[in-house]
Amino acid sequence: MSGYQINGTVAEHDEEGYLKDIGEWNTDLAGLIAKSENIEMTPDHWEVVNFLRDYYEEYQIAPAVRILVKEMTKKFGKEKGDQKALYALFPYGPAKQACKIAGLPKPTGCV
Repeated sequence: MSGYQINGTVAEHDEEGYLKDIGEWNTDLAGLIAKSENIEMTPDHWEVVNFLRDYYEEYQIAPAVRILVKEMTKKFGKEKGDQKALYALFPYGPAKQACKIAGLPKPTGCV
């Protein structure tokens, strides 16, 4: 079984790096996952990650990129919800990569 080692514990993940238990997520673990994804977390990254966690808490599903763009635009405006801006933050897919860092399951529809 694979896992992220942090603070003397191991948070198990699947073969793609998504946490098996989203309850184990914390900001330190998010930073470690981001580092494994070659992402240096900035306030803009955290804004997306926190948005995704709030979205998941409300709807019990991780949004696909189309929904993420729509909902980010609704909440933060066109500049932050712009698909290109989100891909600049998360080059391997704003929904897929950001959900992994947020400790959420892989969004449905992501390959």
